[in-house]
Amino acid sequence: MTASAPTPAPVAVSQGTQGHPQRWLILGVICLAQLTVLLDNTILNVAIPSLTSELGAATSDIQWMINAYSLVQSGLLLTAGSAADRYGRKKMLATGLVLFGLGSLVAGLADSTAQLIAARAGMGVGGALLMTTTLAVAMQIFAPEEQPKAIGIWAAVNSLGFAAGPLLGGFMLNHFWWGAIFLINLPVAALALVAVVLLVPESKNPRGDRPDLLGALLSTIGMASLVFAIISGPEHGWTSGRVLTPAAVAVVVLAGFAYWESRIPHPMLDLHFFRDRRFTGAVAGAVLITFGMGGSLFLLTQHMQFVLGYGPLEAGLRTAPLALMIVALNFTGLSAKWSARLGTPLSIGLGMAVMAAGLLSIATLTDHGYPGTLLGLVLIGAGAAVASPAMAHAIMSAIPPEKAGVGAGINGTVAEFGQGLGVAVLGAVLNARFAAGISVAAVSLPGALAETGSGSERARITEAFAAGLESSQMVGAVAVLLGGVVAGVLLRRAERREVA
Repeated sequence: MTASAPTPAPVAVSQGTQGHPQRWLILGVICLAQLTVLLDNTILNVAIPSLTSELGAATSDIQWMINAYSLVQSGLLLTAGSAADRYGRKKMLATGLVLFGLGSLVAGLADSTAQLIAARAGMGVGGALLMTTTLAVAMQIFAPEEQPKAIGIWAAVNSLGFAAGPLLGGFMLNHFWWGAIFLINLPVAALALVAVVLLVPESKNPRGDRPDLLGALLSTIGMASLVFAIISGPEHGWTSGRVLTPAAVAVVVLAGFAYWESRIPHPMLDLHFFRDRRFTGAVAGAVLITFGMGGSLFLLTQHMQFVLGYGPLEAGLRTAPLALMIVALNFTGLSAKWSARLGTPLSIGLGMAVMAAGLLSIATLTDHGYPGTLLGLVLIGAGAAVASPAMAHAIMSAIPPEKAGVGAGINGTVAEFGQGLGVAVLGAVLNARFAAGISVAAVSLPGALAETGSGSERARITEAFAAGLESSQMVGAVAVLLGGVVAGVLLRRAERREVA
């Protein structure tokens, strides 16, 4: 909150319209805290072979090691944001770091798959608190004119964590045992905790709304069920009971959540937010940008490893230009300057159009070698550097400052939902095209290659997978472009309505 807000509660901004005097140092602290969570989203993937051999983990165990973290985190994002608004964002930020550090310690020393899965779930609780409080604190300590640049840096750290996870994981596994990928979180979390205690000012909702316990329970169950259904779809089939049952639970529970929130005087999520075209436009765009980018990059990584034969570290290095482009444009402030000149609607529309062009480049030029893929990654990075911070700022600025934690929870939930849906849907498109192009029983690429011995047959199978990748990237490009149009139009209408 700025100093002009008439409230007796502790606030982060205390120097007029200039923001907190140590705001850039504090931003570095919260980005460090954010980085620990983001690294863990991807770092486990490279350790799967080691976990399989050393812990005797079955395929179902590996899936739960990965999914326990994402399910708990995505289910708790709204609740964590609401708790931060009520009890204090600094308190919840410090609590998240402690929980994440303890979970990392247990995970690094686990000697069974059950212990590791439980530790990952505990890390998900800490991750939900960190994902919401970091963005909420950034909105509190910066004056409105500096918020776009601050959010751009925050978003760049997100991309850096996404890209650096496999690289760091590959390096650690080349020199240490698998537990080191979790124990490396401890010094980072400890450093961030000390810095948070010393530097980050406290801020919270001055009204002190009563806790919405039933809303928190319903949102957690509903979102976790929805994400579980999306995750299970590609493996078990979209019409299987394992998918339809949690999907039905999600629909019923989330409908109950919406009804409850519309009836109580102090809702955790005020449904009136969705009447704001600026808010709905930014949410729609955020879902589709994460749908296209998250799903497409997940499948591109598979293509690099299974078809082109790169190891995890090599594949990570070859996808790094995307993150580096985002980091370069946001840390230099160029993306914030372009957004200020173009305006939010046009920034989002053009940014997502450039991203769509990058996905199209990957779809059509991958067969010509890495240069085509590199061009696509650079375009995606440039577009995301402009569009993603603009959308996050549109979501946060459409919500009252005292609800910043809930706004950050919505932003995180939208990203989790869009990325999970993108992986599921674009994966289904790839698998359908791939299955139509092969004659062996196995649908997965590793399974299909294992069932054939001739070189010509293996070449035909990899070509079928490449064709499936092309189709999925095309669908992703259309989704991103559509998201840019929808978000841009809704945001432009909202601006015109405000002016009128």
